[in-house]
Amino acid sequence: MNSLYDEFRVALHSVWTRRWLVLAVAWGICILGWLAIASIPNRYDSRARLLVDINEILPDDPQGGAYGGRQRIDQIRETLTSARNLEKVAATTGLLPAGAGEREKAGAVAMLQKSIKVIPQQDNIFEITSSVGVGSLSDADNAKLASGVLDSLITVFRDDQLRGGRMNAREGLKFLDAQIADREKALREVEARRAAFEAQNIGLIPGGAGSPAQRVEAARAELGQIDSQLVAAQAQLAAANGQLAATPATINVPGMGSVGGGVARQQLAGAQNELSSMRSRGLTDAHPDVIALKSQIASLKAMADREGAGGGGGNSQNPAYASLAAMRAERQATVSALNARKAQLTGDIARITSQQIQNPGIAAEYDRINGEYTAFKAQYDKLLGQREQVRMRGDVQTETDAIKIELLDPPTKPTSPAAPNRPLFLTLVLLAGMGGGVAAAFGLAQVRTSYATAAKLERASGLPVIGSITEVVIPERHVERRKKLVWLASGGGALVGLYALLLVAEFIQRGMVA
Repeated sequence: MNSLYDEFRVALHSVWTRRWLVLAVAWGICILGWLAIASIPNRYDSRARLLVDINEILPDDPQGGAYGGRQRIDQIRETLTSARNLEKVAATTGLLPAGAGEREKAGAVAMLQKSIKVIPQQDNIFEITSSVGVGSLSDADNAKLASGVLDSLITVFRDDQLRGGRMNAREGLKFLDAQIADREKALREVEARRAAFEAQNIGLIPGGAGSPAQRVEAARAELGQIDSQLVAAQAQLAAANGQLAATPATINVPGMGSVGGGVARQQLAGAQNELSSMRSRGLTDAHPDVIALKSQIASLKAMADREGAGGGGGNSQNPAYASLAAMRAERQATVSALNARKAQLTGDIARITSQQIQNPGIAAEYDRINGEYTAFKAQYDKLLGQREQVRMRGDVQTETDAIKIELLDPPTKPTSPAAPNRPLFLTLVLLAGMGGGVAAAFGLAQVRTSYATAAKLERASGLPVIGSITEVVIPERHVERRKKLVWLASGGGALVGLYALLLVAEFIQRGMVA
């Protein structure tokens, strides 16, 4: 512990012996640092809060149109500090002189873009801050300019939005009208090409809507449905035939005269007429319906032959048999219609497929023309809908206040600089000067080897030190030293006084701005 104490005393002695160096270095560092701080212009901040409300008379476009409320808020947020608005602000606040060139305008806009910040607090509430510190202006002018920039920005923004909404609607309508005219022209060209292509290949392109591939696909889908319906109808017809075969055509009623002899013959005549109708429609004897009807005719002939041997009672027509016969006729008609439709679809598919195989280029070209027409038609219809939407929004903005801009908090008037913190910087420079002077004296003592005590000399040389001679100070020397101490104290006091004077000047300057 004594060794550390001795080392501290030695270091303190080495610094004290070079006290004038400490004072000179401290003055140099402080003067340079305070000059640097003085060259930094004061920066003044101003804040304001702005409410931008969209009058939602019309609902937002579900497709995300460019004129929806949410999109308008985002657009306002981006254009608040646009280069066009900032150029107007620079001209209004005097940052741009009359007749300024493009380079000066770009410089002023860049400075304002760095100085102005827009912080969204909510969807439609914005906090705007401006930080101004122009070195060529006084503090009062910088403070006035900070709030003036926000005032001018809000005014320019309000005027621009009130005019811009209507201008945007008109420009949007002009753009959409031009796009619709282009799509309509292209659509008519495609229609003319398709009509000419169909006229040139009238025998190779089947009729109907859609391309050949689409018609084949639709026919196959319908054919699948008909197959399932035909299976069900044939099953129902087979059930009806079985029930009819098991049901007698007449019933014997005792005590009644034989009046039913003509019933079987009438049914036989009806069945023969139906067989003639089937053959006239082109059905051959191998057709399942023709085979079933022939079997029914044979059974009816046998019943007609037995009707001549009637007994004591009379024969009457069986109502159940008549009902089943009518049901079977209806199901036969359904099966016949389904078979006819199936044959027609099969023929259409075969014909279209054959045409595509024989003329693949024609089918592909026709598909391409139809696809191009469909795409242009969809774009045309979409543009028509967008134009109507924009037109309605333009009417709303013309007849009502579509955008409401309200100043929640006006721009604040700064009374003190936000930066730099001069009192803190002045203090830090003073401490740095004093520390730099002490460090310089201590470093010089380490470079210039000297021995403050006999023990230190003995350790450095390795030789015993017999003794040391104490300095004897005469009275004249005391007077001279006392005078130098006064000078040293005066130099240090002057440094601290200058520091205090700078602090007082800083606070006086702030008071003048307020």
